[in-house]
Amino acid sequence: MRKESLTFLKKLLSTPSPSGYEEKIQRACKSYIQPYVDKVYKDVHGSQYAVRNPGGKLRVILPALADELPLTTNPLDGNAFLAFLAIGGVDPSVLDGQRVVVHSGKGGIAGVVGRRAIHLMDQKERGTALPIHKLWIDIGAKDKKDAEKSVEIGDPATIDVGYLELKNGRVAARALDNRIGAFVVLEAMRLIANKKVNCAVYCVTTVQEEIGLRGATTSAYECDPHVGIAVDVAHATDHPECDSKRHGSFSLDAGPILHRGPNMNPVVAKQLVSVAKAKKIAYQMQAAPRGTGTDANAMQLTRGGVATGLIGVPNRYMHSPVEMISLKDAELCARLLAEWICTLKPTMSFIP
Repeated sequence: MRKESLTFLKKLLSTPSPSGYEEKIQRACKSYIQPYVDKVYKDVHGSQYAVRNPGGKLRVILPALADELPLTTNPLDGNAFLAFLAIGGVDPSVLDGQRVVVHSGKGGIAGVVGRRAIHLMDQKERGTALPIHKLWIDIGAKDKKDAEKSVEIGDPATIDVGYLELKNGRVAARALDNRIGAFVVLEAMRLIANKKVNCAVYCVTTVQEEIGLRGATTSAYECDPHVGIAVDVAHATDHPECDSKRHGSFSLDAGPILHRGPNMNPVVAKQLVSVAKAKKIAYQMQAAPRGTGTDANAMQLTRGGVATGLIGVPNRYMHSPVEMISLKDAELCARLLAEWICTLKPTMSFIP
């Protein structure tokens, strides 16, 4: 991966951006992509649009979420500890013992997620994951009044885990779901910057995906596209304790995961495979028998319907602070997306 792209990816994965509070991450995205597109703007929800050739007759949308799974503070108890709730699909089993940052009006407030020590538990309680209501955030406050000087009810909090480079071009971080998708769509826009494009391309870093595909719903309505490809993560199953008969066989370094099923337009699905074969881009195929729970789901159902495709970046340990992807896979996803865009013509029909 080129140096400038890797630097940008590190920034994406090191910048906390809770769902509903994506301003910082959108500023980073704008700074990176602005030299390569015709215009960048945001909507009322905070989704950000990077547009190439806005006058094109065929309109294409490339959505990828920019938020991450956070917590939100609830009423403080009398001992100055912060109760909290999950925003989105947070797995409680990965929370206890984590360092967190509470994003308050006073800036980032450091804290830790606390629970009773194992020595203070009954034998039957030991080794079990606690539900969120039995955990708390400790910011070191002396009492409730002291805590209220720093935080307010509803302030979001994110796990304080950064970017980690591993062997063989693999990286780990929280929020790879789906910051890596945001990286891919922006990188694809960079790759087509000096190529002839016969369509209008709306690259959208969407907000609030983790709480109901909200940014994808409103941005697809705004762009009114004919066709679109969502980029998200997909489960890599090449690790212990994963049943490939149930979940499929998908590996890091084996390329983008493409999808076939009712959430996908058959024409678009075939186009992606054709481009991958023509450009010798390795890919993996996954059956998707229902709505996927990604931005593709909301996009497909917008207005009179959008011809929809989905590209997945293989990801181990999803919804944990140590999600892992291959930089090679991310590059291949961006290249496939860019090559597909360059094949589009205004007269194309996506009717099956």
